[in-house]
Amino acid sequence: MFCTLLAGAQDSGPQMADQMRSEGKIYVVITVIGIIFLAILLFLVYMERKIKKLEDQLANKNRS
Repeated sequence: MFCTLLAGAQDSGPQMADQMRSEGKIYVVITVIGIIFLAILLFLVYMERKIKKLEDQLANKNRS
């Protein structure tokens, strides 16, 4: 009986993915995730440059 439940549970998962793929929505989801990832990456690079600039200013101030 337990094996039957597991087999039934496995069939329900991919149906949503197959439906999204057939309707083309999966590409929208992947695109949105990619845009969010790229935005986070660009934000981190921006913050790293800004922090480096502040560290350099602080180092120059301490030398003076």
